[in-house]
Amino acid sequence: MMFKKYLLIFNKLIKRRAVKIEKRVRLAGSAVILSSFMLFSTFFDFGTAPIFIVAFVVVTYFFTYISLIEKISKIGWLTLFLMPVLLTLAFYFFYFLFPSRWLTRLPFTLFYGISIYALLLCSNIFSIGIERNIQLYRAAFSINFLYQIVISFIFFNVIFSFRENFFFNFLAVGLITFILALQLYWTVRLEKFFDRPVFLLAFLSSVFLGQLSTFLSFLPLRPISSALFLAGSFYSLAGLLYHHLDKRLFKETIREYLIVWGFILIITLFSFS
Repeated sequence: MMFKKYLLIFNKLIKRRAVKIEKRVRLAGSAVILSSFMLFSTFFDFGTAPIFIVAFVVVTYFFTYISLIEKISKIGWLTLFLMPVLLTLAFYFFYFLFPSRWLTRLPFTLFYGISIYALLLCSNIFSIGIERNIQLYRAAFSINFLYQIVISFIFFNVIFSFRENFFFNFLAVGLITFILALQLYWTVRLEKFFDRPVFLLAFLSSVFLGQLSTFLSFLPLRPISSALFLAGSFYSLAGLLYHHLDKRLFKETIREYLIVWGFILIITLFSFS
C-alpha cells in the first residue's frame, strides 16, 4: 500500500511538470535522448549487455511514459510501451552484428531515432482511443505493423546467430512472436483489457512460428535467411489473423498474404547453403 501511495504521488508530480511541455516536443525530445543513449551503448562490447538491457528497458519505458503521460490507463501501461521497448532492445542486439566503427554508428543511430519517434507517435494515437475508421488510426496501424516485421526480423536473426539448439530457438521465437502478436491483435479494438480471442490467437501464432523455427534449425540456412522466412511467415499469419479479428478477411486478402508468403518461401529455398 505504501509503495502504491508513493507511486501515485510520483505520477502526479511528473504529470504536473510534463504536461506543461508540448507533447510534440516531449516526443521529439524522448527520441533524441534515447538515440543518444543508443549511440553511447555502441562503444561497449557484448559483455556489458546485461547492464544495458536493464538500462534500456527502464529508460525507454520512462521516456515513453513522459511522452504519453496524459492518456495512459489500465492495459495501456503494457500495450503502449511494448513496441518502443522491443524496438530499442532489437536495435541494441542488432548492432553487434555490424563492425564497430563510426561509418555504421551514425546511420544506425539515425535510423533508430527516426524509428523510435515513429513508434512513439503510434503509441500516442493508440492511447487516444481513436475510432478505427479514421485515417490517423490506419496510418498508425500500418507503421506499427511495419515495425513489428522489422523487430521480428532483427530478433529472429539474432536468435539464429547464437547457433543454439532447436529447443532454444522454439522458446525464443515463440516468446517474441507472442509478445508482438498480442500487441498487434490488441490494436484491432483498442480495448482496456485483453479479451480471450486476442490471447488465443497470439498463443497460436507463437506456437506456429516456434514450430517453424524448430524445422529451420535442422536446415543448412544462414541466420539471415531463417530470419527472413520467419519474419515473412509472421507477416502473413499475423496479417490474416488481424483481418479475421477485424471481420474483414476476404478471399482477395487471403490470396495477397499467401502470395507474399510463397514469394518468401521461394527466396528461402534458393538460399540453401
